[in-house]
Amino acid sequence: MGSFSLWHWLVVLVIVLVLFGRGRVADIMGEFGKGLKSFKHGMKDEDAEYTRRIEGPAQDAKPAGETSRDPQPAERADRPL
Repeated sequence: MGSFSLWHWLVVLVIVLVLFGRGRVADIMGEFGKGLKSFKHGMKDEDAEYTRRIEGPAQDAKPAGETSRDPQPAERADRPL
């Protein structure tokens, strides 16, 4: 009772094709592929969210020594003229 040989797998494949038909197997494999893509996309989103949570707001901060390129600060609207 060892592993299946190539002939065993071919017989199983023929039986599956007879039972489900070629179109149905293609549909099942297409849905399986869509599921894998969705899973990978979800994992990327989760990894990005985890990275944002770990790195925190320090990633958005300006590097030391970098100043604003605007020569004059903007006037505040609540100051009287």
